[in-house]
Amino acid sequence: MTNEQLFSRPDSKPWTQTPDGNQRRVILHTEELMMVEFRFEKGGVGALHSHPHVQSSYVTEGRFEVTIDGKSEIVEKGGAFIVPSGLVHGVQALEAGRLVDTFTPHRADFL
Repeated sequence: MTNEQLFSRPDSKPWTQTPDGNQRRVILHTEELMMVEFRFEKGGVGALHSHPHVQSSYVTEGRFEVTIDGKSEIVEKGGAFIVPSGLVHGVQALEAGRLVDTFTPHRADFL
């Protein structure tokens, strides 16, 4: 077993500002997988972007318009979506909300 952190407690990780004005905190990560929570105010935008990581996202609060590869849908609390590697994607918060994203492999740019 390595020295990887296996557990995380609520609010044990600091929030950081994202370039697009939202907030995120890395909850846990290994080389292969990362879990990150994002916090959005109503109207907040996660700008369209792409990356080589596979991403899955779960909506824990709020409603979001999610765009993946040019297709948009409304995803609300309890809903989820997946973004295959390399596809352009982004979100707009239709109300204040939170997303929990997982990435494989981990996103070194978030550390």
